[in-house]
Amino acid sequence: MNFYNTVLRLVSAILMMIIPTACGPDPASGEADSAVEASYQVVGTVGMITDVVRNVVGEHAGVEGLIGEGVDPHLYKPTRKDVVTLNQADVVFYNGLRLEGAMTDVLNRLAETGKPVRAVTEAILDESDYLLETEDGSAHTDPHVWMDVAGWMRALPVIVDTLSAFDPENADVYQRNAEVYLEKLRGLDAYAKEAIATIPPEKRVLVTAHDAFQYFGRAYGLEVRGIQGISTESEAGVRDLEELIDFIVERELPAVFVESSVGDKNVRALIEGARARGHTVQIGGTLYSDAMGPGGTYEGTYIGMIDHNVTTITRALGGEAPGFLQ
Repeated sequence: MNFYNTVLRLVSAILMMIIPTACGPDPASGEADSAVEASYQVVGTVGMITDVVRNVVGEHAGVEGLIGEGVDPHLYKPTRKDVVTLNQADVVFYNGLRLEGAMTDVLNRLAETGKPVRAVTEAILDESDYLLETEDGSAHTDPHVWMDVAGWMRALPVIVDTLSAFDPENADVYQRNAEVYLEKLRGLDAYAKEAIATIPPEKRVLVTAHDAFQYFGRAYGLEVRGIQGISTESEAGVRDLEELIDFIVERELPAVFVESSVGDKNVRALIEGARARGHTVQIGGTLYSDAMGPGGTYEGTYIGMIDHNVTTITRALGGEAPGFLQ
């Protein structure tokens, strides 16, 4: 009897391990039931787009992002899996200002098939008074529009219109979700302006690893200097570093910033160069520029990303910032 009881217990234990896997998604995978049972699938290229889409679509579609945390979209090359994911998607959203680099050709070919492939920035492409151009002579438009919350709000109508055309039955839901999210973004934009304004005027200078914060600086009143250009493909020369070190020492800046998706070697060179000239400058923190924070964290959302950046910059440069959701 003991032998048979032992066998039965073993069989029961094995079945208990198998049955949950067969009947539903693995909780550790992070997939919700609604995503598995969703009627259609949406793909966003970068996290900032994907997060906005999730807030609009709610539980009516599965939403997947291609380029993950800490990955530089300027240098990203689509994998075979990415191409399969894009082909299987019902709707695709991307930036539209050459942010995705090597993926642009794949997106263009996909759009030619008739699939809804939309650039979330298309509502402002013709606004010459809003878009910023690069300063490196390349004639490319600066793609980092999400750094200005008011600018990123303009992506919402494009997303709502696209989803509503594809799934008209839930168009009212998408519109309501967008209005709720828009209110949160308005609050975030106001917080950013109020926080940055507490930094002493002479210290309102943001020095970062690459030139991703020009929209941010224009919106919130900061002078911005990036070591590398708009794209991290550009390399900083010795003269560029020397001139920036001179600038930091002359302005007596207290902090410079690294970015989660860019190496910190050049930023540390600035610190060493300033120290050699008798000025101590600190790393004020890590900012999220081309990618959000880790998935499942506050910083892994668009609102959390901007809140983190604003709060980190303000405190490091001598201002007061309680945090948007504090």
